[in-house]
Amino acid sequence: MPAQKSDLPQGTLDLLILKAVAPEPVHGYAIAQRLEQVSRGVVQVPEGSLYPALHRLENRGFLSADWKKTETGREAKFYRLTRKGRKQLEAEAVSWQRLTEAIGLILGMGDGGAQ
Repeated sequence: MPAQKSDLPQGTLDLLILKAVAPEPVHGYAIAQRLEQVSRGVVQVPEGSLYPALHRLENRGFLSADWKKTETGREAKFYRLTRKGRKQLEAEAVSWQRLTEAIGLILGMGDGGAQ
């Protein structure tokens, strides 16, 4: 059964892009592929969302980019995490973890309140 596509909460895409770029420089299409593969098809980022987010992250100094040839020989912009971007990724990851734990607690409540 194919995974059901899920809409990302506001601001989550930036965090996922920073995480996808953290290991090594990568071009936009490969970022989208990596997110889809790792999420088992649940996270699918359309170009119309991905490239504006990449430009926003680059403008904020979280990513830097260089033009290079891809595996297929085409020119593409390869993004890499900056020092500022790594700090942002760490801060957002901690915040996201805290939020998901809190939501898990709330969802674990019985109908009569907290257990």
